[in-house]
Amino acid sequence: MSSNEPLAWEDEQTDLAVEGLVPSRIPSTHPLHQPRSLTARERERYRRMAQRSREQSRRAAAGELDSLHEVNVPTLDTRDLMPRLEPSGLRALSLYSGGGGLDVAFERAGLEHVASYEILDHAASTLARNRPEWEVHGGADGDVHGVQWRDWRGKVDVLHGGPPCQPFSNAGRQQGHLDPRDCWPATVKAIRAIQPVAFVAENVPALASTKFAQYVREVITEPLERSRPRYYVHRVVLEARSFGVPQVRKRVVFIGFRSKKAYDAFCAPAPTHAWNNPESDLPPTMGVREALGLPQVDEYPDGLAPTVRSGLTGPRYTTSICNSTSAAKSWATLGLWPNGVAATREAASAFPTDSGAFRLSVADVALIQGFPPTWIWPTAVYQAVGQIGNAVPPPLGWAVAKSVTEALALA
Repeated sequence: MSSNEPLAWEDEQTDLAVEGLVPSRIPSTHPLHQPRSLTARERERYRRMAQRSREQSRRAAAGELDSLHEVNVPTLDTRDLMPRLEPSGLRALSLYSGGGGLDVAFERAGLEHVASYEILDHAASTLARNRPEWEVHGGADGDVHGVQWRDWRGKVDVLHGGPPCQPFSNAGRQQGHLDPRDCWPATVKAIRAIQPVAFVAENVPALASTKFAQYVREVITEPLERSRPRYYVHRVVLEARSFGVPQVRKRVVFIGFRSKKAYDAFCAPAPTHAWNNPESDLPPTMGVREALGLPQVDEYPDGLAPTVRSGLTGPRYTTSICNSTSAAKSWATLGLWPNGVAATREAASAFPTDSGAFRLSVADVALIQGFPPTWIWPTAVYQAVGQIGNAVPPPLGWAVAKSVTEALALA
């Protein structure tokens, strides 16, 4: 097909077409999915990419392809970024647990895990598989809207979780309280019912912008400041790279204390690593190629990975972790292929990309997000990378948990 040849579906009479854009032909399977706005040429390019990928997959399964790279052995052990601390005697309850980013972080920071609540069955399965001894509530039992939180009063010291970020993210169209996935009111309700001595709740940094200032004040901080007992709330914005994670990723974290003394004693987590700063006394954050154990070559200068995307909400199952055109360019510059993650490193090696870029595996994506290498992902690939992309980088969460523990010890 000539690049100038019109597409049969390009001249559909829609508002999008008037603007040079065309709707997706793939029916959405999720009521909240909002397809990307693309031109006909862009959609054709993605269609051809998918066709090539399917053909490569078929040939790889038939043993017709030679591996382009050996199975990589990572240089970075993310457990070194979050040393296991002595038990603090504090008990932690997890909401919106997902694949376990904060759960892992607080466990390694010395807090006792009390229970996890997670509405996605496959994410709850990940938690239960990795920690059979944990109390994990999944599916309908993990829905935070149906729990009698008062039953946990006196049994929990720290409540932590990351309410769904789609209502505030660019990818979710930033609908805020109009998005039915907004769970901040339910989170505040749980805090007021359980009355933990501290809580940690994280989200995308857009929630700290002026656009949502009124929302934060009316839905989060003021209800907690007026509650009995009252909570004193810090808000900090943290970057994953400051804690050794080889990825560009920011999060806003709300940290609340019942005690004014603990609130005053709290210090925002200080960076443990420095990125691209030879004058710093801190150990350097590895570039993603170095972290994955890939050769350093002039063709692919090393750097931080773009923000890992979660694709759990969409019209089809996807194993892509790329969230934008600019991110795609960054992945390409690094010599990494984000559009078809393989189940294992061995499978990635046996399924070379047509561009010659390094195909990532689930274990590689988990490393880029900061999960320990011992954490396993027993679900389908699209579910695993979705859980990983939704998670708080555990080393960042560990630093927050450590700061909270230190503040409570001084109260």
